[in-house]
Amino acid sequence: MSSVLALPSAADVEIARANIAGVACKTPLWRLDVDVPGTEIYLKLENLQPLGSFKIRAALNAIKTADPEALRAGVLAPSAGNFGQGLAWAARSMGIPVTIVAPDTSASTKIEALQALGATVVRVPFDDWWRVLTTRRFDGAGGVFFHPVAESAVIAGNATIGAEILEDLPTVDAVIAPFGGGGLISGIGSVMRRAKSAVRMVAVESEASTPLATALAAGRPTTVEYRPSFVDGIGSTTVLDEMWPLVRQMVDQATCVSLTEIADAIRLLALKHRVIAEGAGAAAVAAALSGQAGTGVIVCVVSGGNINASKLGPILNGETP
Repeated sequence: MSSVLALPSAADVEIARANIAGVACKTPLWRLDVDVPGTEIYLKLENLQPLGSFKIRAALNAIKTADPEALRAGVLAPSAGNFGQGLAWAARSMGIPVTIVAPDTSASTKIEALQALGATVVRVPFDDWWRVLTTRRFDGAGGVFFHPVAESAVIAGNATIGAEILEDLPTVDAVIAPFGGGGLISGIGSVMRRAKSAVRMVAVESEASTPLATALAAGRPTTVEYRPSFVDGIGSTTVLDEMWPLVRQMVDQATCVSLTEIADAIRLLALKHRVIAEGAGAAAVAAALSGQAGTGVIVCVVSGGNINASKLGPILNGETP
């Protein structure tokens, strides 16, 4: 399913909230128990969503706003796992077949979850997966195409997180969100720009791939090196052309954290708060702890918790995979 991209209006966000009600939950904001002078860090715990990721918001809103007749042909989407799980859950309840094209870098726990939800999963090399993402085509599979990032309904679903943050913490000064394709920070940012424009929107990338920081420095999307890592939920070779105008409006700052800092953040969340975060989910916490996002009241979006046990175990023991 493709459309002209637009930032969601207040009405779009309210519709999205209604569409996801009863399945996606309003996640809590927890104060992180750390002593950082001049800073209060809060965790928006999207890892507590059904299926373990914020992506269920986007997937539900996208499928519920699609043409029911067209959906009879099935659903096709490229996904590293979390968005695909949301689509597969919604489609299964409607009796609709789902094909998910996943990169070979996806965590096995995400692939297994997709298969358990009844999705047909096709794993391809990352470059081939990226081609599906940019061309919106995959030979051998049909159905309504849902983009995990560049869909107006997806961005509106993500925006519901921003509405919840403002309801629960109106004193927020900054929001840090992991940057994969820009749909998450664009959705949250659209709410902040409308209701509290002084809130700083901070995107975080890992050292394995920094397409956003590079694009902001160059003034346009630029191709960068992508290095696979345990932080499989974020990272690519470039900012999508169709997302660039939105991202440029919404992002005040792009930060970069090391894989070691992300592993440290995963360990901190698990041992201090019993919160299990995947690499992308802990990246925002790593950025806040590094001081790159400044001071004040900071909300870190813990975007998901779907991490392989084989990766989590060594991290808890002090290693970086």
